[in-house]
Amino acid sequence: MKKIITAALLAAVAMPSVALPTAASAQSNRELRRDRQDIREEQRELRDARRRGDRSDIRDERRDVREARQEYREDLRDRNRRWGDNDWRDYRGRNRGVYSRGNWRAPFGYTRFRSGVRIAPSYFGSRYVIGDPWRYRLPSAGRYQRWVRHYDDVLLVDTRRGYVVRVIPGFYF
Repeated sequence: MKKIITAALLAAVAMPSVALPTAASAQSNRELRRDRQDIREEQRELRDARRRGDRSDIRDERRDVREARQEYREDLRDRNRRWGDNDWRDYRGRNRGVYSRGNWRAPFGYTRFRSGVRIAPSYFGSRYVIGDPWRYRLPSAGRYQRWVRHYDDVLLVDTRRGYVVRVIPGFYF
C-alpha cells in the first residue's frame, strides 16, 4: 500500500512539470514544496500511529494525510490554472506595480512586431523569456512556445521556428 501511495504521489508531482514547460511563480513553487513536505510529515505520523496501534490515532492521521493531499492538489490546480485570453487586463489595472518593471534595455533596437513574422533567436533568448507568465495572468504558452518581453511589448514566440504567434503591445508600463 505504501509503495502505491508513494508511486502515485511521485507521478502527481512529476506530471505537471512534463505537461507545462514554463515555470510557475516562485510563490506557488514554494507553496507546492511546502505541501509536499506536509504530506511526507503526515505520512510519517501515520506510520508512527500504525506502529503504536491506536485506532483513533490511525484514523486521525489518515484524515490528516488526506487533507494534506487535498491542499496540495488545490495549490497545484491554482498554479496550473489556464488563464483566459484577456484575464491579465483586469489584473493589470488593479496591480500596476507588477507591470511596471522599470527601465528595460536590450542590445537591439525596438521593432514593432506583428503575428506571423519570423524573428532571430537573439530576440527570444533565455534572458528575455518571461519565466512566470502565471504571475502576469498571461495565457499559458503551448508546446515549443514561450512568452518573451520585447521592451514594453510581450510576444508569444514559437521557439522551434522563430515565428511570432501573438503580440500584446504596451503590456508593461
